[in-house]
Amino acid sequence: MEKREETSFKEKFYLASQWQLAWWKLEKHKLAIFGGTILAFFYIIALFCEFVSPYAVHKRYPAYIYLPPARVHFFDKEGFHLRPFIYGFKRTIDPKSFRRIYTQDETEKSPIYFFVRGNEYKFWNLFESNVHLFGVKEGIMFLFGTDKLGRDLFSRNIYAARISLSIGLVGVGLSFLVGCLLGGVSGYYGGVSDMIVQRLIEVLISIPTIPLWMALAAALPRDWSSLKNYFSITIVLSIVGWCGLARVVRGKLLELREEDFITAARISGASDTKIIISHLLPSFLSYLIVSLTLSIPYMIMGETALSFLGLGIRPPAVSWGTLLFDAQNFRSVALYPWLLIPGLFVITVVLCFNFIGDGLRDAVDPYR
Repeated sequence: MEKREETSFKEKFYLASQWQLAWWKLEKHKLAIFGGTILAFFYIIALFCEFVSPYAVHKRYPAYIYLPPARVHFFDKEGFHLRPFIYGFKRTIDPKSFRRIYTQDETEKSPIYFFVRGNEYKFWNLFESNVHLFGVKEGIMFLFGTDKLGRDLFSRNIYAARISLSIGLVGVGLSFLVGCLLGGVSGYYGGVSDMIVQRLIEVLISIPTIPLWMALAAALPRDWSSLKNYFSITIVLSIVGWCGLARVVRGKLLELREEDFITAARISGASDTKIIISHLLPSFLSYLIVSLTLSIPYMIMGETALSFLGLGIRPPAVSWGTLLFDAQNFRSVALYPWLLIPGLFVITVVLCFNFIGDGLRDAVDPYR
């Protein structure tokens, strides 16, 4: 019985495709699975940010400026409560520093409910609704506190996730297309085209990345809309991102273009474009996927850095970088540390992408 099971396992192993083998090995990489689960959660939250956020992204509460994060409770003097709740706040003014001081008011208790009606929003800019995933029916609930204008930082972080996470995907997508195109032309045709593409890559790589990004971002008109600014920043981040991928594609094509299956494709009358797209690129597609996965966090950090310096995404659009812009000075960090919460999201997302990249890098070589 054991020999039969062992034989069936070996047959399954030897008959499996490369992608099946890669998936079986990826499943054993616990950090990659953990990172993928966390990222899936983040992207789902970003996709439904209007519904998940308790308040509108620009809604202001002037009476609660720099309010500290609220604590969710299950216990009070009466004991355990199945429904979580938060306490209200009392505000006083320090007579010496004129700083707002908030203390917890245990006489004001607000239970947290699911599917609460609140601020109206336009879901995906298509459907109007006022139902939110959770919230309070009476009082206020600021889980991450508020900023200098009294805006809910939890809602703003959720909205910011959509821009920060999507700009990584869009930026890497553009880099992938440009890198595969120019790298394919350089490696397959060689000659003058190879020399031009490689000299262009050398020039771009020789320029320090951050100063180049800053110069290009600063050149964007200040009166552009948020949408134009978003796509412009994405293009700026993609300008250098394609260089490394193009060199890898060129090297692989130089190695594979003289193989027998390429010669057979030429003899059968396949065009150069079809040979590159249908035969050459798929032969090392697994490596390209790993390269893409490891490039996304660099795009996210690039956008965060530019927005932190005031040169990236501009208000009224919000990203994790624009939220960190308010925490540039020591006073903000010392007195209002909850303004640094977007940095924790950036660190978490980058680590998760690196975990997935490590897992994929091991999984794409299942025969090792």
